[in-house]
Amino acid sequence: DTCRNMLEWCLPKDMDLEGVEFKAIASGSHRVTTDFIYFRKGCYFGLACFANMPVESTVERGARMKSVGILSPSYTLLYRYMSFLEHQVRLQLQSPGHYSPLEAFYEDKRALLPPSGDGVVTACPANAWGAAINHSMHPEMKITHPAGCMSQFIRFFGEHIMVLWKLALLRRRILIFSPPPVGVVCYRVYCCCCLANISIPGIGVAVPEFRPFFYVNVADISALENELSYVACTTEKIFEEKKDLYDVYVDNQNVKTCRDGLKPLLRLSTADRDKYRKLTEQRQMLLYSQEENGDCVSSEEDLFILFFLEQNNRIFQTLSEVAASPDPTLTQESVRAMGLDPHGDRLFLLHLLEIYGYDTLLVSEQLCCS
Repeated sequence: DTCRNMLEWCLPKDMDLEGVEFKAIASGSHRVTTDFIYFRKGCYFGLACFANMPVESTVERGARMKSVGILSPSYTLLYRYMSFLEHQVRLQLQSPGHYSPLEAFYEDKRALLPPSGDGVVTACPANAWGAAINHSMHPEMKITHPAGCMSQFIRFFGEHIMVLWKLALLRRRILIFSPPPVGVVCYRVYCCCCLANISIPGIGVAVPEFRPFFYVNVADISALENELSYVACTTEKIFEEKKDLYDVYVDNQNVKTCRDGLKPLLRLSTADRDKYRKLTEQRQMLLYSQEENGDCVSSEEDLFILFFLEQNNRIFQTLSEVAASPDPTLTQESVRAMGLDPHGDRLFLLHLLEIYGYDTLLVSEQLCCS
């Protein structure tokens, strides 16, 4: 019963954790036995592990449910502590009130958190995500996700991953709905963020940062109202009605929008299908070489991140070259050089020029009328 979620214990004692009890246990979690959940709390990112154990107790209505979680200024390292949290939540269910392992963990790791206080909560880390990703193969990336999280994402959305890629690059507000368990859906949020990486210096500095909110509930509505660009997930169906909060609503595999300007982007272009085919071929070659050579170094996650990073860099590299040329006009040839479809991707391109501030670029008539 979500009305009875309560914060049982925390360290440090003076931290503002208002509402965290509804983030660490997702709405509808009573239907699952275990889950994990990523969320945002102010400027911090959280990871909590949830477990649900049947008990012979009328007071607890036959079930004892708890979550054990941690907060950190960056989410890239949280995954390291997943197994610790899973173990601790089982311990808390079996022997409630036994907090010494959690106290020891906090004492051991506390140096990793900046000193608490108003300064931290109001001054969000400038770009924790950007810092981790812009060195596209940053060592931290290796432990942010479990093996197979990207391939699961590709299998789940299939070629519609290309639609999500465009919407992510356009910095749209994307909300993913799914019933619990929510852990795998938090990974979809993370994977969506990986679609929008650009590593060309100076590109995208003027556009809103594409921020993962991870799990959100009704209590986050006022925070989301002020966000220009985000990707989040929820288990609460009520969000679908709040159309001013999002541009794109993903109901399981179904990508929807109420914005007329975005509806044509939900259709796959010829170039999208080509790109998806290339991605699939690259994945198959990688899997083949892993089997043949026992190659465990190159991972599918790296391939996925690099595939979209290179695609995005190719678009902006071409745009910058055309913008700097004596005749700054986008032609069918330059659009093809970006890996886009001059006909099917025309609207996407116009949105892109507007959002990334390429005001000086002209669009050739072939593109306008094709």
